[in-house]
Amino acid sequence: MPQILMVKTSSMGDLVHNCPAVTDILARFPEARIDWVAEEAYVPIPSLHPGVRRVIPIAWRRWRKQLGQRHAWQEMGEFRRALQAQAYDFVLDSQGLLKSAAVDKLARLAPGGRIVGGDARSIKEPFAARFYDLRLPIKWSRHVVDRCRAVAAGALGYDLDTPPRYGIQAEPLVADWLPGQPYAVLMHAASRPPKLWAEEHWVALGQRLARDGIVAALPWGSPEERQRSERLGARLPGSFIPPLMDLGTAGRFLAGARVVVGLDTGFTHFAAALGRPTVGIFCDSDSVQAAVFGDAFCESYGQKGAPPSLATILDAVERALAG
Repeated sequence: MPQILMVKTSSMGDLVHNCPAVTDILARFPEARIDWVAEEAYVPIPSLHPGVRRVIPIAWRRWRKQLGQRHAWQEMGEFRRALQAQAYDFVLDSQGLLKSAAVDKLARLAPGGRIVGGDARSIKEPFAARFYDLRLPIKWSRHVVDRCRAVAAGALGYDLDTPPRYGIQAEPLVADWLPGQPYAVLMHAASRPPKLWAEEHWVALGQRLARDGIVAALPWGSPEERQRSERLGARLPGSFIPPLMDLGTAGRFLAGARVVVGLDTGFTHFAAALGRPTVGIFCDSDSVQAAVFGDAFCESYGQKGAPPSLATILDAVERALAG
């Protein structure tokens, strides 16, 4: 019964991409006990996987701004005690950062236990590899999900001879603000302006969906994104703007969507992982290495500096709805 700790703390899409590694491990070692360290905001994601026994929250993003406050140090002590309550046979670091390596070294290893991650050429912060007991060569050209899976496979000694399966699920949301007809989630927001798709394209997409009786849902996460949702909504009669949601509620909201069309953000990948038909729009990143995928229809378009055309996305959405 191997005791395993997954260290993938952030960000949202990265945690989603790490879920298939849990499915892989349990397919080969059904008795394995798997814990996971995740930033407090992202705890709902690994919690959706039935194979994760315990999610250990870390709040480094908050603590680093509060290092002069006593309560932050108290919380860090509580985290350390929670982390060391179990001795682990494997600590699997698929993040490849110094901050994740610090968590690795803080964990308590069982006799013969090992910390495993990519080698210096395979991770974002090469110095972090010095803290691993086993360093794996993992090509950057591999899809991000396969890179995560490769850490677990290399540590536990099995081949990746099956398709990836996220293994997470969520019940569709029931709320009085949801429409009484099918809705499509249009994830128009992104962390950086170069990732954005033209607002005219979102309007045309929403109008096309409306002809099929599908309402456009326009979620947001910041005041600027709320303003964009309002601009788009003003041009899309029947559309709606959901309230600000926590991650658990957002997962259930995505789970009820007829289709999700989104930029390269964590929520778009989350929707695909939950089995929703998903079309990914990549305007400033690689639509091959980070392509959305899941058990339902999933296709990705565009490259850095070369956003997909409206016609391309409309065609993909037509096929997603037909499937």
